[in-house]
Amino acid sequence: MSQRIVPMIAYADGLAAIDFLKGAFGFQEDESQRYVNDDESLGHAELELGGDRVMLATPNPHYEGPKRHGEHCEPARRWLDNPWVIDGVFVQVDDIDAHYAQAQEAGATIVRALADSGYGFRVYTAEDPEGHRWMFGQPS
Repeated sequence: MSQRIVPMIAYADGLAAIDFLKGAFGFQEDESQRYVNDDESLGHAELELGGDRVMLATPNPHYEGPKRHGEHCEPARRWLDNPWVIDGVFVQVDDIDAHYAQAQEAGATIVRALADSGYGFRVYTAEDPEGHRWMFGQPS
């Protein structure tokens, strides 16, 4: 395995997150790594994009993602009130224009439109349904 850092992201509805991440962002699931708990919550899943993995799980019934947390927490609303990635993931893709179009078509919330970052990448930022932020980029 060449990937040495693997993001692990919690979701209140991990199974729905898998479907969204596959449809909006083009991830593929390694179904041999899917473990569903007795209560039908997601114990573990692994998705890949371009050979790199991200792990997902639902840690417990009390977990809430950033979007839900911001609904009842004023400080969370304030730190989410910007177009930047806060505790998110950066993913480099081969065709940023096609990826951006796919995310839009799948209904991803675009937080920052596709643009030149000024740092040698064209990037955009999107939120998944639970409010986790994903920045996608391609060298310009």
